[in-house]
Amino acid sequence: MKKNIILGITGSIAAYKSAELASRLVKDGHDVFAVMTSHATEFITPLTLQTLTRHPVTTGIFDEKESWHPGHIALADRADLLLIAPATANVLAKLAHGIADDALTSIALATRAPLLIAPAMNGKMWEHPATVANVALLKSRGAKFIGPERGLLACGYAGIGRLWNTDGILDAATKILTPPRKNSRPRSSGRKK
Repeated sequence: MKKNIILGITGSIAAYKSAELASRLVKDGHDVFAVMTSHATEFITPLTLQTLTRHPVTTGIFDEKESWHPGHIALADRADLLLIAPATANVLAKLAHGIADDALTSIALATRAPLLIAPAMNGKMWEHPATVANVALLKSRGAKFIGPERGLLACGYAGIGRLWNTDGILDAATKILTPPRKNSRPRSSGRKK
């Protein structure tokens, strides 16, 4: 079933993997709207994501040009899922504390869609008490997390902090987007045999 997915991309070296995520979500029949932080545009171009999603990419809060209705609110209203992959420690802190100083964090604050976060950062940043507390706070509000995983990090360290694999992120998104099946057991007529 076709869904509207906001794909948030933040300033991590893993941002290049968002292209594959966008492409596969579109191939699965979804409408994907990429929203990039200014730092994300240092790692991957908006044109790449626009080509893959077939929709304009939002890179700033003032990108709205279509109508009087603020574009970031329109995206927040139409979202069936807000997927942030990769999510940096900076964006996790903003999400946890309600800071809405760019298009992505403004959409996150305005939407009522489920939130799926795939973190990617240096392991020391991931394990810092501030990040641990921010993740716990977001989880207590219903945000779902996938990852990070262990491996060789872009900074040269080995440890936790790598973006979860694309297949796993897609599986997690599909589970959120697929409504639970109702029990299909036949009802009893109430008569004894």
